[in-house]
This record gives sequence, C-alpha cells and structure tokens, in this order.
Amino acid sequence: MKLTHVILLALSAGVLSGCLASKKPSSPAAVAVSHSALATMERVALGARQCWFKSGDPQFRQYTLAPELVSYTGRPRILVVPAKNPNDRPLLVVQAEGNPGRMERFGPLMQSPLSERIERDTARWASGQKSC
Repeated sequence: MKLTHVILLALSAGVLSGCLASKKPSSPAAVAVSHSALATMERVALGARQCWFKSGDPQFRQYTLAPELVSYTGRPRILVVPAKNPNDRPLLVVQAEGNPGRMERFGPLMQSPLSERIERDTARWASGQKSC
C-alpha cells in the first residue's frame, strides 16, 4: 500500500510540474505589450518622468510633469507645465485615445525647437521602449 502511495505521489508531481512548466512564457518576447490609450500614456509618463525630469535634463529643467492618467473622457494625458507656476496653462499636452491608443501632442512646446525630440521620445516610449 505504501508503494502505491509513492507511485501516485510521483506521478502527480510529474503531472503538476509539467503543468507549471507550460504556464511560463517561452521567452521574454512572449509578454504582450498593451496598446490601449491608458497603457500607452502610462509608458509615456514613465519615460518622460525618468528621461526628461528626474535625469535633470537642461532642456526640461524649467518645466514639471503633471500626469492626468485617470480620465473619464477616455483620453489619459500628461501635461508639461512651468515648474515655477504649475497651475499655469500647460505648455505641452500628450494624450491618447482608443485601443490601440492614438497619441497626439499639442501646445506651445510643439512649436519650439523641442518639438522633434518630443515626437521621437513619446513615440519610442509609447511603443514600449524605455530608453532615453
């Protein structure tokens, strides 16, 4: 009787380990990146915070980030506002809508020499890349 229990335990352990192994992704590339508006803007907000503001980038030193990711309109967004006057009008609005998220950028900074960099950086972060 004891031998039967040992055999059953061994078989069930093998079955369980096979099930557990099949649940793991086969490679890091197997993890899907969500392209919803919220997920897109979360990636953009993290990239902007890390690369533009926390890094001490001199081109963004006079600004601060104001994320507004909770949106009842279905358009999560981030705002870039003057650091000395954060209640002023935004100088940059980056927002997304839909699934997949369609991103748009507008505001005075999009008419400045920073516009090309803003477009490149936000597109890169929206796609899932984390590099600065």
